[in-house]
This record gives sequence, structure tokens and C-alpha cells, in this order.
Amino acid sequence: MYKIGIIGGAGYTAGEVLRLLVNHPAAELAFVHSESHAGEPVALTHEGLWGDTDLKFASEAPLEQADVLFLCGAHGKSAGFWEEHKKPEGLKVIDLAQDYRDQSNGYVYGLPEWQKAKIQGAEKVANPGCFATAIQLALLPLAAEGLLKEAVQVTAITGSTGAGVKPSATTHFSWRTDNISAYKVFEHQHLLEIRRNLGSLQSQLPEINFVPVRGDFSRGIFASVHTPCELSQEQAEALYGSYYKDAPFTFLYPGPVDLKQVVNTNKCLIGLEKHGGELVITSVIDNLLKGAAGQAVQNMNLMLGLEETTGLKLKASAF
Repeated sequence: MYKIGIIGGAGYTAGEVLRLLVNHPAAELAFVHSESHAGEPVALTHEGLWGDTDLKFASEAPLEQADVLFLCGAHGKSAGFWEEHKKPEGLKVIDLAQDYRDQSNGYVYGLPEWQKAKIQGAEKVANPGCFATAIQLALLPLAAEGLLKEAVQVTAITGSTGAGVKPSATTHFSWRTDNISAYKVFEHQHLLEIRRNLGSLQSQLPEINFVPVRGDFSRGIFASVHTPCELSQEQAEALYGSYYKDAPFTFLYPGPVDLKQVVNTNKCLIGLEKHGGELVITSVIDNLLKGAAGQAVQNMNLMLGLEETTGLKLKASAF
């Protein structure tokens, strides 16, 4: 059994990490740190865990007690944490914030479909962003073959949990329900990691124009991507099928995809349609699982030499 520590344990992402780890056959929770909830039962904040754990939030971070540490705090908090703490030798770290997604400070970018071998040998992994996961999985096979020749257009809609647990004007139920809106058009922060990573595969990367949309549902990302492409429908399907043939969670689907196929799972389903000279790629994930906590546990499994799917064989919420 590997002992697990969690920093920033009160948010949505930490709650999903906890939900996965209490049922993980090789994991044992050592501590869950939260400054704002110290001393309170974890299951009072993450109510779905009532009866699964008696742990209380810790005010300290006893890193020497853990084999693996998940950093689940807000963006910018991870770098601050390491300014105040020294990493014990051998401690494996998975950061779910954006602080080290540029692979600085010895971190490996944790998208298994792209960097599985590097993740397996890593001591520190930077988990990808949720939009970045869905969009990169839509485009990786094309970039790997140098087939992104002209501008890529992306529209992706996300659930309200993508904004985090802290309430804001645009996550309030009264505003969000029966409503959608675009935000950070062409300027979303995940574009940095998307362009950086795809650009490492294809040096002459075309413009990627991304319109993020807030949806009136709680979880999931539906990304619609299109770009001019010389491949036929059959050639595109062969390329994607080959690229993801060994990926245990990413699949080419033979028809239109929808969110309920993937919500509450660590899967990404990809649909392809050729319309004239345009290839339309649809990519769907659960933003809290494949887009965050599920992928983090997938990375943990790889780092520890466990079967990649351990603890992640989850059932979709079909209805």
C-alpha cells in the first residue's frame, strides 16, 4: 500500500481525488491538508465520502508520511507551497495546478497518451488542464504527423465545476441555469500549454482559435474542433485508431459522441467527420476526472509501476 497525502483538500478536484483513492486497492490516505477546514471531518465537506473515511483535515503537511503527494490547490499555490516546504527524497508529486505545466523544475507534463514513458520514470508530474486535455487529445494524432496546415477552430463548453468550488457571479445557480456564455475568447490560459506541446510535435504550428463556453450543467467538456485536412474519412479514422490503439482511456467512437458517455469516467471519446475539405473532431471528457483527478490517479499508477487503469474502471452516468 502506498501512503497518499493531499494538499488543498477542500475543493472539487481534491474531492474527486479522494473519491478515487478511498477505493483504490494500492492507496492508503495518510493526510488531507486544508488550512480553512483544519480539524473538521473530511466527509463533512465531501459528503459523498460519509462512511468511507474517518479522516479529519490536517493543519500541517507531514510530507515524510507520504509516498505520493497530490497538490490540489489553486493555480499559483503549488510554487508557494514549495517555497515553504522541502520535498523529501523519493516523494512522488502530482501537481493539479498550472504552476509547472511548462515542465520547469523537473516536472513532466502528465498527458499519458503523449508522454507515457516519461511519466513512468518521473518523480514530479504536472497534470494537464481540463480544456487542454480535451483539445490536445483531439489534435495530437494530426500534429504528430505534421498535418495541422491551416488555422484550427475550437469551441468547447464546460460544466460549472470547471470554475472551482469558490462561488462567483457566473457559477451562481440563478445565473448559470438555462444560460450559456463565452469567456476568455482566444485568450484562455490553456492555450499556452496546448500551443507549447503541439508545437513540440509540429514546428510550424498554425493558429489555434479557441472559444470557451460556460455551460448550464455541472460537469463535462464537449469540444468541437475543425480544421482543413487532406485526409479522407477513412484515412483519418485509421490515423486516430492507430495513435490511440494502446491508450486504455481514449477511444475513437464510430458515431456522434455526447457527454453522458464519459461523465463519471476517466475516458475521452473522439468522433470524426469529414465535410468537404474540413475535418471535424469532437472530443468529450469529464472535466473533473480525465480533465483533473482521474488523470492524476492515472499518472500516479504509471509513476508507481501499477496497471494504468487501477482504481479507474468507473461507470458512466447514462441517465
